[in-house]
Amino acid sequence: MENGKQKELRTLEGHYDRIESIEVARKALLDRKRMSMRFLMYLCFSLVFLIALGTAVILIITNSRVEKKLRFLEITNDLTVEISQARRFEKNFFLYGTNLNDALENIYHAKNILDQNRSELKKILGKDEHERIISSIISNINHYEILIDRLIKTEPSQMVSPKFHSTKKEIEAELRKYGREMIAFAQDLMKKERESLRRILSLSRNLHIYSLIFLLIFLMFVAYLFGSRLLSHINRFTTYAQRIASGNFTPITPTRRYRDEFTDLALAINQMTQELEEHEATIVQSHKMRAVGTLTAGVAHELNNPLNNITITAHMLLEDYDTMNKDEHIDMINDVINETDRSKKIISNLLDFARESSSQVESLGLEKLLRDTVDLASNQLKLSGIKISFQTTGNLPRIHGDGQQLQQVFLNLILNAVDASSKGKKIQILLVPADEPNYVAVKVIDTGKGIPEHIIGSIFDPFFTTKGKGKGTGLGLSVSQGIVGKHGGRISVSSREGAGAIFTVILPITTIPDKIMHQQVLL
Repeated sequence: MENGKQKELRTLEGHYDRIESIEVARKALLDRKRMSMRFLMYLCFSLVFLIALGTAVILIITNSRVEKKLRFLEITNDLTVEISQARRFEKNFFLYGTNLNDALENIYHAKNILDQNRSELKKILGKDEHERIISSIISNINHYEILIDRLIKTEPSQMVSPKFHSTKKEIEAELRKYGREMIAFAQDLMKKERESLRRILSLSRNLHIYSLIFLLIFLMFVAYLFGSRLLSHINRFTTYAQRIASGNFTPITPTRRYRDEFTDLALAINQMTQELEEHEATIVQSHKMRAVGTLTAGVAHELNNPLNNITITAHMLLEDYDTMNKDEHIDMINDVINETDRSKKIISNLLDFARESSSQVESLGLEKLLRDTVDLASNQLKLSGIKISFQTTGNLPRIHGDGQQLQQVFLNLILNAVDASSKGKKIQILLVPADEPNYVAVKVIDTGKGIPEHIIGSIFDPFFTTKGKGKGTGLGLSVSQGIVGKHGGRISVSSREGAGAIFTVILPITTIPDKIMHQQVLL
């Protein structure tokens, strides 16, 4: 009783310790600074947007500059065309004496181009640069226009005089000078603007390329960051799930500096494990009470019959003792002895089922153990008129265990097969390698009446039996299952009503289970 109380106290202490550890883990998980996955995702997408926005702004500015350069080139080209045309008419005049008015008209067009685009040129060139360039061009055009106008206003009679011939040479030299300067200045402007435009376009192209490369690298970094973080969380929680599935309900503790959505998941899992543990404890306690109830009912039922018989026989002997002869006295006393033996057998089987007894673990050859067991059952087999055959693949590895207890298991299975079979039937015992490695299987096969499907799940329950009254206690298979389980194996059954049954005992080979590592162990 004291041991039971101590065990209960230890269980309660362990329960409260687990609750405390879950609360400590919860506090540790919540005490960290929060940096959620959602916040990081928004932050990364905002950075991507800012990068794209910055690139777009730079490209817009670049495009605006390109448009200004193209517009300036267009104006300069129109100006150059007009000046070049005026120069051609100028040359025609000095060669053929014609087209001077056409040259003056082109000069007017050139001046109109400058006047009409003055504000636009000012925006493109800037105030200071505009004043310098436009003033220089206009000055040359004005000088050129004055000289052309001077030639036009000269009378034809004056043109043939020797004095005008000299003046004409001077005007021609000045016209060529100002014409060359205007053309050279316009072409120089066009060249500079083309070079500037080429640099801007090259810069724009490089900006596109570098922006794409940077954005690609950044997106790869973001994908790696989120991918590695998510995968690490998934791997951790997979480990947690496997740990919980194995029955380890240790709470999840912090592994990172910051908390995020997975922290909420960890808290939920910790809460779940606490509730699972409480439900498991409730179920275990319920099963214990159910087992105690089944055990109590079974013991009461099994012992009640022999005790009633003993009581009835004793009362009859007491009341009719004087009227009975000696043989009747002996018969009634034998009835009392038999019923007492039956009660002792029930109690002995109950003790075998309930207690943990020490046993001798040794290396065993199952083939010899099974043949010895068949020999023990030979008398029962002869009386029942049932044949038995034993088959094995041979050369199977040895096992470790208690030979006497394993023989009890196999003998119980053989005798159950005998009880289930009718005269003339046959029982087979097979010793073969199991389907899973490092295990051997012993199969006891009968061709009896079989086990109905609705009760096959209850045959290993204590005190459950299909035998007639007084022929079985219902503890044999329960005891056998306990012995096999504590040897590191298991026992199973397959059956169909009217077609017999197959009981299979699977035991580990060579390797000694942890529960039977020592020579004297509890089984």
